[in-house]
Amino acid sequence: MTIANLNLTRRQALGLGVAALSAFGLAACDDAPAPEGSGGETPEEAQLDAEAYDALLATGPVAADDEIAASAWATKVRDAGTLRVGGVQTSLLFSLLNEKDGATRGFDAGLFQLLARYILGDENAYELTQVTSNTRESVLQNDSVDAVFATYSINDDRKKVISFAGPYYTTQQSILVMADNSDINSLEDLAGRNVAAQSGSTGPSILEEYAPEALIQEFATDEEARSALEQGRVDAYVIDTAMQMGNMTRNPGRYRLAGEEFGPVDAYGIGLPLDSDGVDFVNAWLQRIEDEGLWAELWQLCIGDRAGVETVPNPPAIGA
Repeated sequence: MTIANLNLTRRQALGLGVAALSAFGLAACDDAPAPEGSGGETPEEAQLDAEAYDALLATGPVAADDEIAASAWATKVRDAGTLRVGGVQTSLLFSLLNEKDGATRGFDAGLFQLLARYILGDENAYELTQVTSNTRESVLQNDSVDAVFATYSINDDRKKVISFAGPYYTTQQSILVMADNSDINSLEDLAGRNVAAQSGSTGPSILEEYAPEALIQEFATDEEARSALEQGRVDAYVIDTAMQMGNMTRNPGRYRLAGEEFGPVDAYGIGLPLDSDGVDFVNAWLQRIEDEGLWAELWQLCIGDRAGVETVPNPPAIGA
Protein backbone atom coordinates (compact mmCIF):
# COMPACT_ATOMS: atom_id res chain seq x y z
CA MET A 1 0.00 0.00 0.00
CA THR A 2 1.32 3.43 -0.95
CA ILE A 3 0.19 6.55 0.84
CA ALA A 4 0.73 9.35 -2.03
CA ASN A 5 -20.21 11.61 21.97
CA LEU A 6 -22.87 12.68 22.61
CA ASN A 7 -24.72 10.15 24.82
CA LEU A 8 -28.20 8.57 24.68
CA THR A 9 -29.77 11.96 24.09
CA ARG A 10 -27.80 12.29 20.92
CA ARG A 11 -28.81 8.81 19.79
CA GLN A 12 -32.45 9.64 20.31
CA ALA A 13 -32.07 12.90 18.42
CA LEU A 14 -30.37 11.14 15.52
CA GLY A 15 -33.45 9.05 15.13
CA LEU A 16 -35.44 12.24 14.62
CA GLY A 17 -33.35 13.30 11.63
CA VAL A 18 -31.34 16.34 10.62
CA ALA A 19 -34.11 18.85 11.25
CA ALA A 20 -34.47 17.71 14.84
CA LEU A 21 -30.72 17.86 15.36
CA SER A 22 -30.78 21.40 14.12
CA ALA A 23 -33.62 22.33 16.42
CA PHE A 24 -31.82 20.88 19.43
CA GLY A 25 -28.58 22.60 18.43
CA LEU A 26 -26.76 19.26 18.55
CA ALA A 27 -23.58 18.44 16.68
CA ALA A 28 -25.16 15.94 14.29
CA CYS A 29 -23.62 12.57 13.62
CA ASP A 30 -20.34 12.22 11.76
CA ASP A 31 -18.68 12.23 8.47
CA ALA A 32 -16.77 14.23 6.08
CA PRO A 33 -13.53 15.81 5.22
CA ALA A 34 -11.94 16.83 8.44
CA PRO A 35 -9.53 19.74 8.35
CA GLU A 36 -6.65 18.76 6.08
CA GLY A 37 -3.47 18.43 8.06
CA SER A 38 -5.29 19.50 11.19
CA GLY A 39 -3.50 17.02 13.42
CA GLY A 40 -6.39 17.37 15.84
CA GLU A 41 -7.62 14.54 18.00
CA THR A 42 -10.75 12.76 16.89
CA PRO A 43 -13.24 12.68 19.78
CA GLU A 44 -13.19 9.25 21.42
CA GLU A 45 -16.79 8.49 20.47
CA ALA A 46 -16.01 9.18 16.81
CA GLN A 47 -13.00 6.89 16.58
CA LEU A 48 -13.20 3.84 14.35
CA ASP A 49 -12.65 0.33 15.73
CA ALA A 50 -9.57 -0.35 13.61
CA GLU A 51 -9.24 -3.98 14.68
CA ALA A 52 -12.82 -4.79 13.71
CA TYR A 53 -12.43 -2.86 10.46
CA ASP A 54 -9.29 -4.73 9.41
CA ALA A 55 -10.87 -8.05 10.32
CA LEU A 56 -13.93 -7.24 8.20
CA LEU A 57 -11.84 -6.45 5.13
CA ALA A 58 -10.08 -9.79 5.45
CA THR A 59 -13.43 -11.55 4.91
CA GLY A 60 -14.02 -9.91 1.52
CA PRO A 61 -14.50 -12.11 -1.55
CA VAL A 62 -11.87 -12.66 -4.24
CA ALA A 63 -12.85 -12.80 -7.92
CA ALA A 64 -12.37 -15.95 -9.95
CA ASP A 65 -9.83 -15.85 -12.77
CA ASP A 66 -12.51 -16.01 -15.45
CA GLU A 67 -14.28 -12.98 -13.94
CA ILE A 68 -11.06 -10.97 -14.19
CA ALA A 69 -10.34 -12.19 -17.71
CA ALA A 70 -13.79 -11.07 -18.90
CA SER A 71 -12.96 -7.42 -18.09
CA ALA A 72 -10.19 -5.46 -19.79
CA TRP A 73 -10.27 -2.95 -16.92
CA ALA A 74 -9.87 -5.61 -14.22
CA THR A 75 -7.22 -7.44 -16.24
CA LYS A 76 -5.18 -4.23 -16.45
CA VAL A 77 -5.39 -3.80 -12.67
CA ARG A 78 -4.40 -7.42 -11.99
CA ASP A 79 -1.50 -7.25 -14.45
CA ALA A 80 -0.24 -4.10 -12.72
CA GLY A 81 -0.53 -5.76 -9.31
CA THR A 82 -1.96 -2.58 -7.77
CA LEU A 83 -5.34 -0.83 -7.79
CA ARG A 84 -4.65 2.87 -8.34
CA VAL A 85 -7.28 4.85 -6.45
CA GLY A 86 -8.14 8.54 -6.42
CA GLY A 87 -9.41 9.46 -2.96
CA VAL A 88 -8.87 11.51 0.17
CA GLN A 89 -7.41 10.95 3.62
CA THR A 90 -9.26 13.71 5.47
CA SER A 91 -12.86 12.45 5.58
CA LEU A 92 -13.74 11.42 9.10
CA LEU A 93 -16.23 8.70 8.21
CA PHE A 94 -15.38 7.97 4.61
CA SER A 95 -11.58 7.96 4.29
CA LEU A 96 -9.27 9.14 7.05
CA LEU A 97 -5.54 8.60 7.52
CA ASN A 98 -4.60 7.18 10.92
CA GLU A 99 -1.28 8.87 11.58
CA LYS A 100 -0.39 6.34 14.27
CA ASP A 101 -0.37 3.26 12.03
CA GLY A 102 -0.32 4.86 8.58
CA ALA A 103 -3.57 3.15 7.50
CA THR A 104 -6.46 4.84 5.72
CA ARG A 105 -9.89 3.69 6.92
CA GLY A 106 -13.53 4.63 6.46
CA PHE A 107 -16.56 3.75 4.35
CA ASP A 108 -15.09 4.81 0.99
CA ALA A 109 -11.68 3.45 1.97
CA GLY A 110 -13.19 0.15 2.99
CA LEU A 111 -14.93 -0.14 -0.36
CA PHE A 112 -11.81 0.47 -2.45
CA GLN A 113 -9.84 -1.85 -0.18
CA LEU A 114 -12.47 -4.56 -0.65
CA LEU A 115 -12.26 -3.97 -4.41
CA ALA A 116 -8.46 -4.33 -4.29
CA ARG A 117 -8.95 -7.61 -2.44
CA TYR A 118 -11.53 -8.76 -4.98
CA ILE A 119 -9.19 -8.18 -7.94
CA LEU A 120 -5.77 -8.84 -6.40
CA GLY A 121 -6.49 -11.01 -3.36
CA ASP A 122 -5.02 -8.39 -1.02
CA GLU A 123 -6.94 -5.48 0.47
CA ASN A 124 -3.66 -3.56 0.85
CA ALA A 125 -2.72 -3.81 -2.83
CA TYR A 126 -3.68 -0.26 -3.68
CA GLU A 127 -1.98 3.05 -4.34
CA LEU A 128 -3.81 6.19 -3.22
CA THR A 129 -3.58 9.47 -5.10
CA GLN A 130 -5.20 12.30 -3.18
CA VAL A 131 -7.79 14.27 -5.15
CA THR A 132 -9.95 17.35 -4.69
CA SER A 133 -13.38 18.11 -6.10
CA ASN A 134 -11.63 19.78 -9.04
CA THR A 135 -9.24 16.96 -9.96
CA ARG A 136 -11.41 13.86 -9.80
CA GLU A 137 -12.17 13.81 -13.53
CA SER A 138 -8.65 14.70 -14.68
CA VAL A 139 -6.91 11.86 -12.82
CA LEU A 140 -9.19 9.42 -14.64
CA GLN A 141 -8.82 11.14 -18.00
CA ASN A 142 -5.01 11.13 -17.86
CA ASP A 143 -4.85 7.53 -16.56
CA SER A 144 -3.29 8.46 -13.23
CA VAL A 145 -5.79 6.24 -11.41
CA ASP A 146 -8.03 3.28 -12.18
CA ALA A 147 -10.96 4.42 -10.04
CA VAL A 148 -12.08 7.32 -7.86
CA PHE A 149 -13.75 6.78 -4.48
CA ALA A 150 -14.30 10.25 -3.01
CA THR A 151 -17.95 10.90 -2.07
CA TYR A 152 -18.27 11.48 -5.82
CA SER A 153 -21.72 12.69 -6.84
CA ILE A 154 -23.07 11.27 -10.10
CA ASN A 155 -24.32 13.93 -12.53
CA ASP A 156 -24.87 14.30 -16.26
CA ASP A 157 -21.99 16.71 -16.85
CA ARG A 158 -19.49 14.34 -15.25
CA LYS A 159 -20.89 11.40 -17.21
CA LYS A 160 -19.83 13.18 -20.41
CA VAL A 161 -16.15 12.74 -19.53
CA ILE A 162 -16.03 9.73 -17.17
CA SER A 163 -18.19 6.72 -16.32
CA PHE A 164 -19.68 5.77 -12.95
CA ALA A 165 -20.29 2.46 -11.24
CA GLY A 166 -22.85 2.39 -8.45
CA PRO A 167 -24.36 4.38 -6.85
CA TYR A 168 -23.39 3.07 -3.42
CA TYR A 169 -24.61 5.89 -1.12
CA THR A 170 -27.04 8.85 -1.16
CA THR A 171 -27.26 12.21 0.61
CA GLN A 172 -28.66 15.78 0.19
CA GLN A 173 -27.44 19.32 0.88
CA SER A 174 -27.33 20.99 4.31
CA ILE A 175 -26.55 24.46 5.62
CA LEU A 176 -23.73 24.78 8.16
CA VAL A 177 -23.50 27.88 10.36
CA MET A 178 -21.59 28.75 13.50
CA ALA A 179 -23.27 27.49 16.65
CA ASP A 180 -23.99 31.01 17.92
CA ASN A 181 -25.63 32.12 14.66
CA SER A 182 -29.33 32.65 15.36
CA ASP A 183 -30.14 34.51 12.13
CA ILE A 184 -30.01 31.61 9.66
CA ASN A 185 -32.53 28.86 10.30
CA SER A 186 -33.80 27.94 6.86
CA LEU A 187 -33.01 28.00 3.17
CA GLU A 188 -34.94 31.27 2.82
CA ASP A 189 -32.60 32.95 5.31
CA LEU A 190 -29.70 32.63 2.85
CA ALA A 191 -31.10 35.47 0.70
CA GLY A 192 -28.56 38.29 0.61
CA ARG A 193 -26.07 36.30 2.68
CA ASN A 194 -22.54 35.31 1.76
CA VAL A 195 -22.63 31.52 1.39
CA ALA A 196 -19.63 29.25 0.88
CA ALA A 197 -19.69 26.29 -1.48
CA GLN A 198 -16.94 23.97 -2.64
CA SER A 199 -15.85 24.53 -6.23
CA GLY A 200 -16.16 21.44 -8.36
CA SER A 201 -18.92 20.07 -6.12
CA THR A 202 -22.64 20.12 -6.87
CA GLY A 203 -23.15 22.78 -4.17
CA PRO A 204 -22.87 25.95 -6.29
CA SER A 205 -25.40 24.87 -8.92
CA ILE A 206 -27.85 23.60 -6.30
CA LEU A 207 -27.56 26.88 -4.40
CA GLU A 208 -28.24 28.84 -7.58
CA GLU A 209 -31.47 26.89 -8.02
CA TYR A 210 -32.75 26.69 -4.44
CA ALA A 211 -31.36 29.95 -3.00
CA PRO A 212 -31.00 32.25 -6.02
CA GLU A 213 -30.57 35.38 -3.88
CA ALA A 214 -27.64 33.94 -1.92
CA LEU A 215 -24.21 35.47 -2.63
CA ILE A 216 -22.16 32.39 -3.46
CA GLN A 217 -18.44 32.25 -2.77
CA GLU A 218 -16.57 29.18 -4.00
CA PHE A 219 -13.61 27.59 -2.21
CA ALA A 220 -11.30 24.81 -3.40
CA THR A 221 -11.49 22.69 -0.25
CA ASP A 222 -13.76 21.94 2.67
CA GLU A 223 -11.16 23.35 5.04
CA GLU A 224 -11.01 26.68 3.20
CA ALA A 225 -14.81 26.99 3.21
CA ARG A 226 -15.02 26.32 6.94
CA SER A 227 -12.17 28.73 7.66
CA ALA A 228 -14.11 31.44 5.83
CA LEU A 229 -17.16 30.59 7.94
CA GLU A 230 -15.21 30.73 11.20
CA GLN A 231 -13.58 34.03 10.23
CA GLY A 232 -16.94 35.61 9.37
CA ARG A 233 -16.08 36.05 5.68
CA VAL A 234 -19.19 33.99 4.86
CA ASP A 235 -22.38 33.50 6.88
CA ALA A 236 -23.05 29.87 5.97
CA TYR A 237 -21.54 26.90 4.17
CA VAL A 238 -23.53 24.53 1.95
CA ILE A 239 -22.41 21.05 0.97
CA ASP A 240 -23.88 17.57 1.34
CA THR A 241 -25.06 16.41 4.75
CA ALA A 242 -22.56 13.57 4.97
CA MET A 243 -19.74 16.10 4.76
CA GLN A 244 -21.35 18.49 7.23
CA MET A 245 -21.92 15.85 9.90
CA GLY A 246 -18.28 14.88 9.91
CA ASN A 247 -17.24 18.49 10.44
CA MET A 248 -19.62 18.78 13.36
CA THR A 249 -18.41 15.57 14.98
CA ARG A 250 -14.77 16.55 14.61
CA ASN A 251 -15.55 19.96 16.10
CA PRO A 252 -18.23 19.39 18.74
CA GLY A 253 -20.17 22.51 19.68
CA ARG A 254 -18.58 24.74 17.02
CA TYR A 255 -21.23 24.49 14.31
CA ARG A 256 -24.89 23.67 13.83
CA LEU A 257 -27.10 22.66 10.91
CA ALA A 258 -29.64 25.32 9.95
CA GLY A 259 -32.98 23.96 8.75
CA GLU A 260 -33.70 20.81 6.81
CA GLU A 261 -31.85 19.04 4.02
CA PHE A 262 -32.69 20.30 0.55
CA GLY A 263 -32.00 19.77 -3.09
CA PRO A 264 -31.92 16.63 -5.18
CA VAL A 265 -30.83 13.34 -3.70
CA ASP A 266 -27.09 13.11 -4.24
CA ALA A 267 -25.97 9.66 -5.33
CA TYR A 268 -22.31 8.79 -4.76
CA GLY A 269 -20.70 6.74 -7.52
CA ILE A 270 -17.35 5.13 -8.23
CA GLY A 271 -15.56 7.07 -10.94
CA LEU A 272 -14.07 5.04 -13.80
CA PRO A 273 -12.58 5.91 -17.21
CA LEU A 274 -15.14 6.90 -19.83
CA ASP A 275 -16.87 3.89 -21.44
CA SER A 276 -14.76 1.46 -19.42
CA ASP A 277 -15.99 -2.12 -19.13
CA GLY A 278 -14.95 -1.73 -15.51
CA VAL A 279 -18.44 -0.35 -14.86
CA ASP A 280 -20.04 -3.77 -15.28
CA PHE A 281 -17.24 -5.45 -13.34
CA VAL A 282 -17.40 -3.03 -10.42
CA ASN A 283 -21.20 -3.10 -10.34
CA ALA A 284 -21.16 -6.90 -10.16
CA TRP A 285 -18.66 -6.71 -7.29
CA LEU A 286 -20.72 -4.06 -5.52
CA GLN A 287 -23.87 -6.17 -5.84
CA ARG A 288 -21.99 -9.14 -4.41
CA ILE A 289 -20.75 -7.34 -1.30
CA GLU A 290 -24.23 -5.93 -0.75
CA ASP A 291 -25.80 -9.39 -1.09
CA GLU A 292 -23.23 -10.90 1.27
CA GLY A 293 -23.86 -8.23 3.90
CA LEU A 294 -20.41 -6.63 3.71
CA TRP A 295 -21.78 -3.25 2.63
CA ALA A 296 -24.09 -3.18 5.65
CA GLU A 297 -21.36 -4.32 8.05
CA LEU A 298 -18.95 -1.72 6.72
CA TRP A 299 -21.59 1.03 6.97
CA GLN A 300 -22.42 0.08 10.55
CA LEU A 301 -18.78 -0.03 11.59
CA CYS A 302 -17.70 3.20 9.87
CA ILE A 303 -20.84 5.29 10.27
CA GLY A 304 -23.63 3.72 12.34
CA ASP A 305 -21.65 2.69 15.42
CA ARG A 306 -19.84 6.01 15.56
CA ALA A 307 -22.96 8.12 15.02
CA GLY A 308 -25.26 6.14 17.33
CA VAL A 309 -27.44 4.96 14.44
CA GLU A 310 -28.62 1.38 14.83
CA THR A 311 -30.64 0.93 11.62
CA VAL A 312 -28.57 0.30 8.52
CA PRO A 313 -30.05 2.04 5.44
CA ASN A 314 -30.81 0.13 2.30
CA PRO A 315 -28.14 0.80 -0.33
CA PRO A 316 -29.38 2.58 -3.46
CA ALA A 317 -30.22 0.55 -6.54
CA ILE A 318 -27.08 -0.10 -8.57
CA GLY A 319 -27.20 1.44 -12.03
CA ALA A 320 -30.09 3.77 -11.10
